[in-house]
Amino acid sequence: MRYAIYFAPPLNDPLTRVATNWLGRNAFTDETVEAPAITGLNDAEIAFHTAAPRRYGFHGTMKAPFQLAADVSETELVAALTAFSTTVRSFEIPQLSIARLGAFFALVPTEPAADLNDLAGRCVREFDRFRAPLSEAEIERRAPQNLTPAQLANLQRWGYPYVFDEFRFHMTLTGPVGASDAPRVEQALHAFFDPVLSEPVEVRNIALFTEAESGAPFQVHSLFPLTAGEQRRSA
Repeated sequence: MRYAIYFAPPLNDPLTRVATNWLGRNAFTDETVEAPAITGLNDAEIAFHTAAPRRYGFHGTMKAPFQLAADVSETELVAALTAFSTTVRSFEIPQLSIARLGAFFALVPTEPAADLNDLAGRCVREFDRFRAPLSEAEIERRAPQNLTPAQLANLQRWGYPYVFDEFRFHMTLTGPVGASDAPRVEQALHAFFDPVLSEPVEVRNIALFTEAESGAPFQVHSLFPLTAGEQRRSA
């Protein structure tokens, strides 16, 4: 079993519905969703390009997948997330847009996102006590020879290369896309997602995802509302 702390909009959020249709799977229910009809891409091409993000579900990483340390339990992790979420205020991402990050496409904030960076950093630090140390095989799977010195130090200390100064929030939409296919895929993504990208995205919860066994699809275990300051506002 592996666990991950992600941002995921609620089940009925318009962005979740569109992303679920694009990826072909609902991470809340683990149900397969019929591929949408998209001009310029056939069903097989959509399935191919979305294979990797489909398994992980629609999300933005706060703390990357980890196995539990030997001296902690899932119950303790859930309790800690419940308590932590009461210390974080909800906020908005003013706008997301489609971007190509290396070889894959993702949704990214259109302007600097200090609140997101702060939340991710806090999750990395505060939940690291729940993470089992990486095995040598797990480190090798990260291709450490291709990492920068800072990324390698992060991998060794925090179990993931892209944290703190190396972190860039994104919500993955494809696996690697070859240069010849990229224009068609990007055009399809804009046609599919642009209608729901004009409004701010509310970050009102963090989510615990689980992977039952190696290679299994990640599923939403629980959502934890961010409620700091709620009582004061309602008083």
